[in-house]
Amino acid sequence: MSLSPLLRRVGFDALPGWDADDGRAAFAAYRRSAEMAATRTYRTGSLGISAAAFASAHAAARAAPPPDGRAARTFFETHFVPFRVVPDGRARGFVTGYYEPEVDAAPQASPAFRYPLLSRPADLVAVDDDNRPPGLDPYFAFARQYPDGRLGEYFDRAAIEAGALSGRGLEIAWLADPVDVFFIHVQGAARLRMPDGTVRRVTYAAKSGHRFTGPGGILAEIGELARENVTMQTIRAWFWENPQRKSEILWQNRSFIFFKDAPVDDSALGPVAAAKVPLTAGRSLAVDRLLHTFGTPVFVHAPDLAAFGEAPFSRLMIAQDTGSAITGPARGDLFAGSGAAAGDIAGVVRHDADFFVLVPRVLADGAGA
Repeated sequence: MSLSPLLRRVGFDALPGWDADDGRAAFAAYRRSAEMAATRTYRTGSLGISAAAFASAHAAARAAPPPDGRAARTFFETHFVPFRVVPDGRARGFVTGYYEPEVDAAPQASPAFRYPLLSRPADLVAVDDDNRPPGLDPYFAFARQYPDGRLGEYFDRAAIEAGALSGRGLEIAWLADPVDVFFIHVQGAARLRMPDGTVRRVTYAAKSGHRFTGPGGILAEIGELARENVTMQTIRAWFWENPQRKSEILWQNRSFIFFKDAPVDDSALGPVAAAKVPLTAGRSLAVDRLLHTFGTPVFVHAPDLAAFGEAPFSRLMIAQDTGSAITGPARGDLFAGSGAAAGDIAGVVRHDADFFVLVPRVLADGAGA
């Protein structure tokens, strides 16, 4: 596979703010991907950045002592070549933010805790081109397996929340607010504060398969919120003021997420995400996994983004996650961390940005780019 024409080779001097970025946190995140790559092979995305081409850089990262900021940048300059990512259908790329919510929860239902997070049901099976039944939307990666073995579309959010899976014992924990449940679905992970003082972490296990439809877009379309003012905070405020309309809006998102318990091994790190490594606040990036290869370093320059504490936002990120709303080559979701403060950051990130992927030098030079 050759490199996509959407990738245009440039020099490191074309990356705005490259020399000012302290790359130590990015290097630490990259090394976690390098360590994981020693035990698993990531799929090569259609941009053509071969997973195999990372071998020498991975080996060097695993062997290197923790560097200072300058040494970290030197590591990436030695092993990689930057390529500007050409946006698909727009003048510039676009970034949003996400985080790991932390909420109160209970192990059993009660009048105060009535809304469950569910584990993956046994009749939800993965589908691909080999077992996909005729007529099932090619987008679906999961389907319902009937007792006779047939596969079909799974229950959607409205059906599940109306009780389609009741009585199966799938409840992991119970929350007080259905909006909290919904945003945990959006973020794909959460820390749950239990009544005994312990903290449980849950993370994505599977989904119903349906496409994601964000409530912000719905509220803008029906004139309840101005599109330019849509943030997680304004969406939450609207639900607070209109509690009787929660289901009306939320059920238009047919996608439903199932969870599993995950240990909190290091409270300073985020959840283990799609690339099977714990996320690093401010350095892990969710990308379109059909296009990008997990573990790819991506330099993001967003001139007007100040939510992370500086403007412009000019940081080296590592592609370590994905999301159904993250589509296109120059599209990313910045992981902001865990808890309410991280939510305040993530909720307001909706900014134009330029993306530069760092392609392993052996691949870039071999392609004659």
